[in-house]
Amino acid sequence: MGDDKMKLPQYDGHWDHWSEVMENLFRAKGLWDVIEMGFEEPEITTVLMADQSAQLESAKTNDHKVKHYLYQSIDRVTFEQILDRRSFKIIWDSMKSKFGGNARVKRSLLQKLRRDFELLEMNEAESVEKYFTRVLSVTNQMRSNSEVIMDSKVVEKILRTLSEKFMYVVVSIEESKDTETISLEELQSSLMVHEQKFKKTDKGDDHVLKEEEEANYADEEDEMLLMAYIEEEAEEDVEMAMVTQTGEKEDKRRKAWFLDSGCSNHMSGDQELFTSLNTNFKHSVKLENDKRIEVVGKGNVKLILNSTTYTITDVYYIPELNNNLLSLG
Repeated sequence: MGDDKMKLPQYDGHWDHWSEVMENLFRAKGLWDVIEMGFEEPEITTVLMADQSAQLESAKTNDHKVKHYLYQSIDRVTFEQILDRRSFKIIWDSMKSKFGGNARVKRSLLQKLRRDFELLEMNEAESVEKYFTRVLSVTNQMRSNSEVIMDSKVVEKILRTLSEKFMYVVVSIEESKDTETISLEELQSSLMVHEQKFKKTDKGDDHVLKEEEEANYADEEDEMLLMAYIEEEAEEDVEMAMVTQTGEKEDKRRKAWFLDSGCSNHMSGDQELFTSLNTNFKHSVKLENDKRIEVVGKGNVKLILNSTTYTITDVYYIPELNNNLLSLG
């Protein structure tokens, strides 16, 4: 690859990282001695021997080379802060003095980055990919300023700050995976899968919920599109139920409804969720593993989805069922 097409590291305010990459570049090109030794223009009256003149011209040429790389690696604002640009060594030493080794400035920058990290929160209309990019941008800047931050902390931060529509996906991930060991790549991939399912659901008719005679549903983690809370008697109760503390996860799961594209009947294992229930209704449904479970009642449930209240009729009451399932038919 030619020098003109070579991708140079752009100075982004983080001297330690940038200077190390640039030093490696100059060493690879045999130009680092220009920075280490530098050169000075002799007095006008100085008479140079032929070999001295040749050495001076070579030093000037090399100095222009490293300046060429440098000027492509800094923006105009940084460039204008360097008042003396007679030689590369003068420029390099000036930048090192201004941007590197200033502990107070670095501490101040790190404090700002820590605040930025704490304030990060996913916007409602933001995509998973864009949010991860924002989080990792701040995280990488913190690490380049000597902050030790484990991936597990970043994972936990993301799970805490996803937009509301991902709340129940988070519950599923926290209960099925160890957040201490899940990688950022694995988390992003999982969330993007659910994001695509949200989009597909939004395009369909969410008001149409059909009843069939037999149920056949797949693994809940793969088939779960989204969940909704049943309507509580007071809004305060709903807010309390949505708190993400560990001790309330079980209560959240009991109240949560999984929308399942592989399930052909609405089903619940919690009798308290029914607003009306006919216990004279008897039936059985078949699971994917061909196991049959008994239906001991059928009734109505009210739930709230995207701030809209729905009355779901003909919901099967199955005491053996651990989750509440809404059929997408």
